[in-house]
Amino acid sequence: MKRRFDKMHGLGNDFVIIDARDEPFDVTSSLARAIADRRTGVGCDQLIVLEPSDAADLRMRIWNSDGGEVESCGNATRCVVQLTGARRIDSDGGLLEGEDFGTEIEVSIREPRFGWDEIPLAYPMDTAALPMAWDGLEHPMALNVGNPHLVFFVPDARAVPLDVLGPRIENDPAFPDRINVNVTTYVHDRLKLRTFERGAGETLACGTGACASAVAAIVTKRAESPVRVEMAGGSLTVSWAPGEPIRMRGSATHVFSGELDLDALQ
Repeated sequence: MKRRFDKMHGLGNDFVIIDARDEPFDVTSSLARAIADRRTGVGCDQLIVLEPSDAADLRMRIWNSDGGEVESCGNATRCVVQLTGARRIDSDGGLLEGEDFGTEIEVSIREPRFGWDEIPLAYPMDTAALPMAWDGLEHPMALNVGNPHLVFFVPDARAVPLDVLGPRIENDPAFPDRINVNVTTYVHDRLKLRTFERGAGETLACGTGACASAVAAIVTKRAESPVRVEMAGGSLTVSWAPGEPIRMRGSATHVFSGELDLDALQ
């Protein structure tokens, strides 16, 4: 059985996108892992499936490369806006709005949430500075921007052994839905960011990670809106004010289209 797909990326955070609005596409964890495998599949950080929606132009579902379904992905949202022209996108992380400006796509995502049970955490804690530490990484801010994030402000994000600490923090029992881990440094009027995404590992860029880190920088008065966020794959501009949605602007790139041989992937 064959199924058409598009390969896209947002600043190197890459996706296989399947349009299932007219023909359903059933995804299992094993199929998501097979498609995402960079040696025996197409290869991607996330598998994106587009479905019909009564509340928006379409519904977006997201599977990480480990086969787990997650709520939201900012870079994928920009890619979907560019690919389909959708202005309103329904997701498990909330209603997303997008606009195509040609060289860049702007996406608005839900207002950030800071309640311990909204992250969620396993028990009440001060989410502005969690009383927790992992080998020198300590007191992060926790927030939900459609999916859960921790933000650590550090002297040099490049020096953090994120490949070691990322899995430990992601899977800490304090985070029942696991969590995305951001280490960021504010220098020269911009954030330098690295993100360890739950279920995918460290990626070249993370849209929701950029949003979470920018919001944390604004809340702690390290930065003013708009915030330029630089990652290994490129940069995003994030704007936010309390009580408002988060706006994120950056590029989205179509790489190629192809057909999946689903029988070969089983």
